Amino acid sequence: MDNLAKFRTDTHESRTIGAILVASGRLTDAQVKTIVKFQQDKGLRFGDAALRLKLMNQGDIDFALSRQFDYPYLTAESSAVDSRVIAAYNPFAPGVEALRTLRNQLTLKWLDHENGGKTLAVVSPDKGDGRSWLVANLAVLFSQLGERTLVIDAALRGPQQHQLFGLSNERGLSSLLAGHSSDIIQKVPDLLGLSVITAGVVPPNPQELLARPNFSTLLANVSSHFDVVLIDTSCGETADAELIAARAKGVVMAVRRNVSKVKSVGNYAKRLESVGATLLGAVLIDY
Repeated sequence: MDNLAKFRTDTHESRTIGAILVASGRLTDAQVKTIVKFQQDKGLRFGDAALRLKLMNQGDIDFALSRQFDYPYLTAESSAVDSRVIAAYNPFAPGVEALRTLRNQLTLKWLDHENGGKTLAVVSPDKGDGRSWLVANLAVLFSQLGERTLVIDAALRGPQQHQLFGLSNERGLSSLLAGHSSDIIQKVPDLLGLSVITAGVVPPNPQELLARPNFSTLLANVSSHFDVVLIDTSCGETADAELIAARAKGVVMAVRRNVSKVKSVGNYAKRLESVGATLLGAVLIDY
């Protein structure tokens, strides 16, 4: 058997539905043997045999298939990721399909691996516009596309990404910018290809930290290791987001249906353009 054939065989055998469910604690080895025997006796597929024996449910099958095709999603009992990150828990929901359309538009019109179009800042004119929610869900969707994805929580005045992804916030962006730490990238368990730089301790001088050259250096460094970099920002009540937007390759504005004011959105768009930011468009959020 040549190396390629061996690779294909090994990969197939290590990613069977039974092996995946045993590794995740959903089946035991003894149960897999019972299912395989019943499968062979009845001429059924593994999943159908398990359903007939009532050793699995459809949710277990969907879970295993998502792992087989590198399209992971989570279950509430197995993850610390917040339920608001709906793309991680229910990637087939109608609302997620709209977010997937946005991801695809950004992939076609903005993402440019060869010319460095990887960093995207998500901004909003006011508090409560759904900016952090949008960042987290887009990040999951990009990672499900197979892109090595990084979230940077630069909302140093009121960070949320550590809460949304269930991560420690002891060290993060603020400690890096202040020169206190360098090892700050955290992987999100069970979400392949997704990492996060949390905001870290809320500093007394967020605007001054973001204005430092090492923030630009950070963006350049992570762009060489990740395919997509999504940056959460503070709302437009301060100039924090403008500092970030001017350094990112693209900017998307989150606006809330029946909440965001047209005048506020227009004024904020002008402020972004005045600092040279590339505003790709606005996303109307209704949740």
